[in-house]
This record gives sequence, structure tokens and C-alpha cells, in this order.
Amino acid sequence: MANVCWPYFDPEYENLSTRINPPRVSVDNTSCNDSTLVKVDSMNKPGILLEVVQVLTDLDLIITKAYISSDGGWFMDVFHVTDQQGNKIADIKTIDYIEKALGPKSQEVTTWADKRVGVHSVGGHTAIELIARDRPGLLSEISAVLANLHFNVVAAEAWTHNRRIACVLYVNDDTTSRAVADPTRLSVMEDQLKNLLRGCENDEAGRTSFSMGFTHVDRRLHQMLFADRDYEGGIMATEVDHPPSFKPKITICNTLFFMLQSHLMGPHATQEYYIRHVDGCVLDTEGEKERVIKCLEAAIRRRVSEGLSLELCAKDRVGLLSEVTRILRENGLSVSRAGVMTIGEQATNVFYVRDASGNPVDMKIVEALRKEIGHTMLLNVKKTPASSREPEARGWAKTSFFFGNLLERFLA
Repeated sequence: MANVCWPYFDPEYENLSTRINPPRVSVDNTSCNDSTLVKVDSMNKPGILLEVVQVLTDLDLIITKAYISSDGGWFMDVFHVTDQQGNKIADIKTIDYIEKALGPKSQEVTTWADKRVGVHSVGGHTAIELIARDRPGLLSEISAVLANLHFNVVAAEAWTHNRRIACVLYVNDDTTSRAVADPTRLSVMEDQLKNLLRGCENDEAGRTSFSMGFTHVDRRLHQMLFADRDYEGGIMATEVDHPPSFKPKITICNTLFFMLQSHLMGPHATQEYYIRHVDGCVLDTEGEKERVIKCLEAAIRRRVSEGLSLELCAKDRVGLLSEVTRILRENGLSVSRAGVMTIGEQATNVFYVRDASGNPVDMKIVEALRKEIGHTMLLNVKKTPASSREPEARGWAKTSFFFGNLLERFLA
């Protein structure tokens, strides 16, 4: 029997076009008076726009305007960006990071110290993903289970939308500060968390999964809630209390997709896209268009931070998150969104809270809370326009939900 010789394919062939035509990135601070221009020219591929926007978002940059085009196999775009205070990007390290992360050396860029938690920054971690029906005090109960099992939470982020909660937590062993790989310990943790997430009677059990690697938190939370079909649920009563102008207005016409979004803390944003399926087909049925509209509305609403913002900073210690969330629960506060970050020995937490009924928080409760934790933690309280017509509480300048320079303000 004759031997069959299969043709040889170089494993680097798929990257040949990129090596011949590497991405070109420039950061321009001279062409525009009020913003920095980030220009990216590269080979086009599925998901390239998401990758570029995610890099800019990770740096807490605000995209005020963007021009994006795809001509044949080439991707060309220009982003007008500012920092959270509306200034141009002047920091040399930030500019250098943008050029490396989006340029030919993007594979060499693995972390941005203030944004990601990985093996190099915290000495190893185990990522836990949870999704379940939300209820008051659930985050506190999750934190208590982890503390009782001797897991330390070094970072976490939780979103709630349409009565569902999605949460990604990075934990390590509270003694060794290393990732937990023992299957027995992980199995015990999974069983206890699943029992906890079952929640109300007849409610389906929540889902828990583990990962030893890095998951991009924002993208993963969107994926988890999308997979949970949160876009099909009815809008909660607390979500209807927004001004009429807040509701995203989305229409689809043939290949043209138009989105108008009203931000709580800023002006309206208008975005216009020409889209099609990966196979080149357009959205030609009403069912397809309706599903896209629902998914986009859900994606926008997931990012809305409702209620009162509590920013806390304290020296990190085992069980800190469990203690903080327990105090919030005992004071009748329900967490609608949360973020936890540990840098060195300093822990920084941000919680958006309402009362257990979903109503704005009574400021007397906040004052009682301040007295209870004021001796061991720094607390900053901010009101959002959606939850109160009163002026914002006096304190630091406006920031995004993400941590950025939050720790620096605490240490100043």
C-alpha cells in the first residue's frame, strides 16, 4: 500500500499577513484641541473592534468620538479619547502601553497593573464564576462561605440585571496566598456555593465554575448574563425609575444599525454601525432584529451603576469582604453592583447600594454606617442623579466605576 504524503502547512501561515503588514498605531496629541487621537491601522479580523475598545476601556479612557472603517481586508479607525477629567492623555506610560497593546508587540503585553489580577500581581489565584437569581444579602452570604472555607478574596466584580446576578471572584488560600488547586477543597466550595445559590423555593440552582487562568472581567460578565438570557426578563421596578431620556433607543433598518444611548452622568451618545452576519448576510427577519435590540438594551443596562456609591479603603485582611458585606446587609442595604481590588496591603471596595426594597437609601443609615466602620476603614459616599436630585455628596472628583486612580486618592 502506497504511503500518502499530506501537504505541509506552516503553523505560522495564519499569522503571515499580520507579520507582513503589522498593525500601525499612533497617539496624536496635536491634531485636536480637546482630545487625544488614537489611530489604528491593521489587518481586519472578527473581534478586532472589541479588542481595541477594550484596551482603551481598561485604561479608564472616555471615547468621545470614533471613525471606523473596513476596506477589504484592512481595518482603519480613529478614536478621540480623554481621561476621566476630560483632559488629553499626557502620561507617557499610558501612551506607551496603548502603542504596545494595539501594535505589533501586543502579545508581549499581558497585564495592566491597576486593571487585572493575575499570577504576577497577586502571587496566584483561582477565578470563580457565579450566576444565579439575585436576592438581598446574597453577596454577603457568598463572602461568608468563602471566608469560612479559608479562601481570601483578592479581587471581585459583580453585576445585577433583571433579577440575576453574575459575579467573578479571584481567590487564593488565606495562609499561602497561592491559587487553590486541591480538587477536594474546590469540590466542597462548589457544593456549598451551589446550595447557597439555589435561593428561593423552586428556583433553579445557580451555576459555579472555576478557572486557574485570567478572564477579562467585563467581557466575561457580559457573556455570563447573555448566556443566562437576562435580556428576555422583564425590567425590574427599580430600573423604571430613570428619567425617560435614559432608555436606550435602538432601531435597525436593513444593514444599518443605529443606537442612541443616554448616560446618567453625561450627554447623549449617538452611534451608527453598518453590520452583517459573519457569513455576509444581513438581518432580514423581524425576529433577528428584535433579538439584537433586546441584547443591546440589556448590554447597556448592565453597565448602569444605580443607587448610592460607597467607596471603602482599608488594610487588607482575611475576611474583609465578608465583614463589609455583612455590615451592609445588617443595615438593610442591597448591593446592585460591586467591585473589589487588592493592591499590595491595601484593599479598595466600591459598592452601589439601595435599600432592600430597591428604593434610594436613607442618609441616616449611611451616617450610622459611617460611625460603625469609620474607625477601621476610609469611606466616601457619592449620590448618583438617578437616585437623588440632591447635589453629589462632597468628596473626590467624579470617577468611573473602575478603580483607576482610586487607591492614589485614598493614600494622598
